[in-house]
Amino acid sequence: MPSKEYHYVYILISEIDNSRHYTGCTADLQERLHKHNKGDVTHTAKYLPWHIETAIRFSSIEKAREFEKYLKSGSGREFARKHF
Repeated sequence: MPSKEYHYVYILISEIDNSRHYTGCTADLQERLHKHNKGDVTHTAKYLPWHIETAIRFSSIEKAREFEKYLKSGSGREFARKHF
């Protein structure tokens, strides 16, 4: 039986400045966190280390990308602040 690939929309919080958040999308959550914490991601390199605050799994990459885009919008950031 073939394995189903899932896509995750995640929110990271910096461990040195918990006011710093980052939202992204990936198929490999642990590998992506590892890259953030190695400093391989320009947008997060300054505030290492990071931990995953929230991760939501989608079976559709299109839906995951749409939700990531929403969370990066003004109303999406407010939604995430209130609920996550």
